Amino acid sequence: MSDNSLKVLTYNIHKGFSTSNLRFILHDIKGSLRHIDADVIFLQEIQGDRQISRNRFDDWHNNNQFEFLADEVWQHHAYGKNAIYKSGHHGNAILSKYPFVEWENIDISIMRSASRSLLHGMIQMPGTDEKIHIVCVHLGLFEREREGQLATLSKRINSHIPSDEALIIAGDFNDWRGSAERYLHQELGIEEVFKNTHGAYARTFPAWLPMLSMDRIYYRGLEVVDCKTLYGQPWSRLSDHTPLLATLRII
Repeated sequence: MSDNSLKVLTYNIHKGFSTSNLRFILHDIKGSLRHIDADVIFLQEIQGDRQISRNRFDDWHNNNQFEFLADEVWQHHAYGKNAIYKSGHHGNAILSKYPFVEWENIDISIMRSASRSLLHGMIQMPGTDEKIHIVCVHLGLFEREREGQLATLSKRINSHIPSDEALIIAGDFNDWRGSAERYLHQELGIEEVFKNTHGAYARTFPAWLPMLSMDRIYYRGLEVVDCKTLYGQPWSRLSDHTPLLATLRII
C-alpha cells in the first residue's frame, strides 16, 4: 500500500477447476494471484472442504482452498459457507494483507436449492486509524432471487456501516440486467468502479469471450485510481469468470 491506496481484486474461481471441470488448476490460480499481488482479494465459489476431489486428484492440497491460496502472502482471511453438501462445502472468502477488526457471514438464501451469503468484514489499515468495510457477495441466478438479496444487502449497509466510513463491495452479482443499480447507486450512493470510470460495467463472462457483466466492484468513501479487467492468458483458461482489478484511494 502507498499513499493510502488499496489494490483489490474480485474473482469467481469456479472451485479451482477448469471450465470443463476436468482439470484441477488451483495451483495455477495461486501463481497468477501472487503475480498480481493485490492487497485484498474477494473470492467466490471457493471450497472450504471437498472429500471427493481430494481423492480424485493427486495434486489436491491438504488444507482448504482459501488457506492454500493465502499461504504466506495474505496472512488474514475470512471464509463464509454458502453451499453445504455431503462431500464438503463452498462459499465466499476474503484474503487480506491487513488484519480484520471483525467479520461476519450473513445468510441471504431465498431458495433452499441455492444457498447464498454476504461475507462482511472490516480491515484495519496499518499505521493509521483508517478502517474499511469490505463485503464479498455472490448473488443468485434468478432476478427475483437477486432482488431479495440486494434488498438484504442494502439493509445490512444501512444498519451496520455509517455513511462516512469507507466501503468496498465486490463479487459475482449475476446481474446482467443491471438491477443492482437501483439498490446500490440510487438508494445508497455507492458507485461502481468500471461504470464510473469507463461509462459501462466490465464484461466478465464467459472468460474466453466475455459478453455479460456479471462481476462488479462497488465503492463509497474512496476514489478510483485505476481499474482493469484481466482478459487473456492465463485468466481465460483458469475459470469461467474474468477477474476485476482496481486501485482505490482513501479520501
